[in-house]
Amino acid sequence: MQFTKKTSSSRNVLSISIKLGLGISLILGIIFLLNKIDFPAPKKEIEKIISNENFKIVK
Repeated sequence: MQFTKKTSSSRNVLSISIKLGLGISLILGIIFLLNKIDFPAPKKEIEKIISNENFKIVK
């Protein structure tokens, strides 16, 4: 009885390309869905008063 080893690399390349394609399509789908969500803009204007004593003049 002889044991034969199958060394077909085309099947391995095919499975890697399928997994890569599914991964890329999943990432693109998530980006597309996040783009569809309408995040509200802030209604309140943010204003912070900075006093002059915090500034230092560097020469």
